[in-house]
Amino acid sequence: MEPGPLLEIARDWSFWESAPPPSVPRRVALPRELRPEMVLVVQGVRRCGKSTLLEQLIDRYEFDRARCLFINFEDPRLAQSLSHETLESLVDAFERDRGPGATYFLDEIQWVDGWQRWLRTQVDRPKGRRFVVTGSSAHLLSGELGSTLTGRHHTVELFPFDLAEYRVLRPRAALEEYLDQGGFPAAVQAPDRETLLRTLFTDIIERDVRERVGARSTQPLRQLAQMIFESAGSEMSSRRVASALGLAVDTAGGYIDAIENAYLALSCSFFAWSMRRRLVRHRKYYAVDTGLRRAVVTATGADRGKQLEAATFLLLRRRFKEVHYWRGEAEVDFVVSHGGVPTPVQVTWSTPTDRHERGIDGFHAAHPTAGEGVIVTRESFEQGVPELQSGSTPPPEPR
Repeated sequence: MEPGPLLEIARDWSFWESAPPPSVPRRVALPRELRPEMVLVVQGVRRCGKSTLLEQLIDRYEFDRARCLFINFEDPRLAQSLSHETLESLVDAFERDRGPGATYFLDEIQWVDGWQRWLRTQVDRPKGRRFVVTGSSAHLLSGELGSTLTGRHHTVELFPFDLAEYRVLRPRAALEEYLDQGGFPAAVQAPDRETLLRTLFTDIIERDVRERVGARSTQPLRQLAQMIFESAGSEMSSRRVASALGLAVDTAGGYIDAIENAYLALSCSFFAWSMRRRLVRHRKYYAVDTGLRRAVVTATGADRGKQLEAATFLLLRRRFKEVHYWRGEAEVDFVVSHGGVPTPVQVTWSTPTDRHERGIDGFHAAHPTAGEGVIVTRESFEQGVPELQSGSTPPPEPR
């Protein structure tokens, strides 16, 4: 594609002549500055707000908008031009027009062939250019990128709205509404929310999962994702999944990995100091959004305790990155490293029961140096689980 049409497409995305529409400020930890020798990578599930976050970065870092180029590589006008030559042409044309040392926001860059090596050459020989890239695949933007940009990128994960972000748009909403509707930005105020969420589920399966594994049909992938959603909080065996869906065990395992790489569901591994013990135990999985789960699973019912457990997992996943579970004679819903020690976390909609106490006691018996147990109720969840605030990484204040 010629430079002129490329810049016209970028103009449609970059808001050079007008301000972007208002948006909910995202609560995500970011580096204090963007440097030419370090690529900022934003990854997360499709439609969770990555493009909007990129827009917010321009103001957060006090950049000159006229010297920031934003482009989304899922724009259909670019379908025949998804190569690293396009990136080179775009950068050269923009800097001929605006001068050297601009900032580039490259959205859904995983569709561009050869982008990793092209970007590596940019940071190896920095020319004052800053790069922020996004993608909807953890594999493309961590594993493959990590081998190409080792030590040259900073990764930020973005999820659908948390409760505080959701209440910016719906300040009087009850917790139950948030759990039912979820936090996908486009769905929060949409009158056709259910249709939107089901369409989003289909898009993620088709575009971010099926294309990754090369499956001939989306049906087993849809069925598998629904099984994961239905069994939220229960240990899942690849062998049982394979038997239920008529798949080879290795194929089922590969499909589960692809669903997690697309951020459609997130895993929770068994807590043990020994990596071998962690690996031999089954993982639990939770949907990336409670509203999405409710929209695509037909028999979830109104189990508020299960919904709160899933929402608590997502809160802990944002805050601590690694979240585990533990099971002895009793069970602990989650274990996180808080204050440098493993801390058991139990979740209950209302009053803790003997099960919760037995789980914490059993965990302390097995791990005497563990921290004091935390019980998350609906009230403490609405307060942001303050017992687990310190030791996490709070979002920075805008500059």
